[in-house]
Amino acid sequence: MKKVTINDLRIDENLIKFINEEAIPGTGLDSDHFWKEFSNVVHELAPKNKNLIKKREEIQKKIDDWHLSNKDSALDKNKYSEFLKSINYIVEEKDNFKINTSNVDEEISSIAGPQLVVPVDNARYALNAANARWGSLYDAIYGTDVISENKFDSWDKQRAIEVINYVREFFDKTISIENTSWKNISKIKIENNNLVFLVDDKKCNLKNKNQFVGFSGEKNNPKSILFKNNNLHIDVIIDENSKIGKTDKAGISDIIVESAISTIVDNEDSVAAVDSTDKVKCYRNWLGLMKGDLKTEVNKNGKTFVRKLNSDRSYMGADGSKITLHGRALLLNRNVGHLMTNPAIILKDGSEIPEGIMDAFISTLCAMHDFKLKNNSRKESVYIVKPKMHGPEEVDFTNNLFSKVEDALKIKKYSIKVGIMDEERRTTVNLKECIRKVKERVVFINTGFLDRTGDEMHTSFEAGPMIFKGDMKKSKWLNTYEDWNVDIGLECGFSGKAQIGKGMWAMPDKMSDMMKQKINHPKSGANCAWVPSPTAATLHATHYHYFDVFKKQDELKNNKRAKLENLLEIPKADRPNWSLDDINKELENNVQGILGYVVRWIDQGVGCSKVPDINNIGLMEDRATLRISSQHIANWLHHNICSKDQVMKVLKKMAKIVDEQNSSDKKYEPMSLNFEQSKAFITACDLIFKGRIQPSGYTEPLLHKRRLEKKSIH
Repeated sequence: MKKVTINDLRIDENLIKFINEEAIPGTGLDSDHFWKEFSNVVHELAPKNKNLIKKREEIQKKIDDWHLSNKDSALDKNKYSEFLKSINYIVEEKDNFKINTSNVDEEISSIAGPQLVVPVDNARYALNAANARWGSLYDAIYGTDVISENKFDSWDKQRAIEVINYVREFFDKTISIENTSWKNISKIKIENNNLVFLVDDKKCNLKNKNQFVGFSGEKNNPKSILFKNNNLHIDVIIDENSKIGKTDKAGISDIIVESAISTIVDNEDSVAAVDSTDKVKCYRNWLGLMKGDLKTEVNKNGKTFVRKLNSDRSYMGADGSKITLHGRALLLNRNVGHLMTNPAIILKDGSEIPEGIMDAFISTLCAMHDFKLKNNSRKESVYIVKPKMHGPEEVDFTNNLFSKVEDALKIKKYSIKVGIMDEERRTTVNLKECIRKVKERVVFINTGFLDRTGDEMHTSFEAGPMIFKGDMKKSKWLNTYEDWNVDIGLECGFSGKAQIGKGMWAMPDKMSDMMKQKINHPKSGANCAWVPSPTAATLHATHYHYFDVFKKQDELKNNKRAKLENLLEIPKADRPNWSLDDINKELENNVQGILGYVVRWIDQGVGCSKVPDINNIGLMEDRATLRISSQHIANWLHHNICSKDQVMKVLKKMAKIVDEQNSSDKKYEPMSLNFEQSKAFITACDLIFKGRIQPSGYTEPLLHKRRLEKKSIH
């Protein structure tokens, strides 16, 4: 790609064209002003960004040396804690404070519900995710394993009846009718601004009449009834002539629930963006979402149609007033972290631009269109989720970057809000001080089991061999980490102002299991949790009807904070005596996930996909899952739990299985035909055998290198 020099920056032509011809027009900015300010900030902050990465390496070296010098004695957590404080890994915690973020949309401040994550480089997926604010509960249950293992693509009357009964029972617990069940009602109508249910000739009312907020159609014969419970809406659709309505006593044909309240449009772990072409594709989709004009042509079942953003939803209030509800999820943009650079722009010293700085500028520039149109935020805010920050100093750097972007783009201070991904150990142990650095703009903290475990293993690499990956969820540090995140968030005044989030459900085909387990997230006081699909968002939304999260947060405010010493519990195995068979099974499980993900990343540029595991269960894999699996094997190799030859045999064995699993994909390039020539296979090997020396155990440097090589071939 040809580069053009502007203000000491050498920039790919297609990026310049996108900025000048698509992103800037309509913002009131001048392109000369943009590039001048952009260059000034980049050249000021890039060296500081580089020093932060260097500091990570210096700290890690000190921790490695400490473990090596103490390897012959049991871990003394007090001694260990004092050491971490002495190297400023754990910083001094100062006085209590409350965040004072302003101009926050209600989807973040006062509505608890599911949070969807979607790769920004796929316009169809991005539109589906934005439109996932509303979803059919009937369809979500009918098409998944929630009520039985058997799933039906075609019409089955008996299954439809089972779905209706399931939803009626849900309503009986959350939108209760006095002295009867939803299963008994034969008609719904509005009389004197009140909702009336008919059971034979008897009239019944809601136990809580305030849950009825609106309707459409005629009062005596409504087309839909709008309910509100725990700040979430449910739209009961009535059409006795429809296929479903004919089977229903009350003519109810569908249940539309408010589902993905917010969606993270992801530029990071779920995309494979390695150069200017990739980045412009990501930025263009984000711009379309912010302008509200993103469209894509979809071919489904032989029919072609155009997918675009949903309109808002309109109703009549019981008192005759007009009700308008937002038709789309509130969109947050996850930028990349501080580590990676990108060849799209070259600085005057010849180095690549820190990608996070580029993301911050261009994500915000695109969002400026929304400040006028209010397709997304009604508060003129842009929400940037920042991953993989290590401790308060790096959070402060992000705060400084956002301030400079605001100044350069001439927008109001603190218009850029920040979400802190609590997924690195140095951020976890200093979470309160991390929040303090952005107390005027923070809107989000969350836990992320996979990346957090990857960093746990890399930080403690020299401490010893790690326990089995499946045992991590039962470890003391992890459970403490989940509680600690909520405790600190509530202590800093997040309730009613900002989100406290929980991590992803990674098995999109296992919705029955999700319904049993993910209800624990609102129970824990988290007001959002990640889901992998619109269907999962619709199902998970029902959990927030059972629990008033803000009431739960009020109860938890009086709890004692989780203990720091338990966070420092290292998940290593003392004197392991595992069998060869168990070791090989663990290796095969890890390698299966690594190969299944990497082969699509390197060969096809797919950053997030449903990868069949060793038991052919589809798992949503991204770089976080890759990090934990590669670091786990690298750690075992380092501590002689397994050998290089042993791992290589497993790699070749599993490559053949992964090839078979992908045999129906016409674009797929088999790895096992030529291991030495397959860039995907070589990358997987490097992630494992060079895992010890990867910065913080991250996978991006190797993935980007090999993907660029692959693209150059084609």
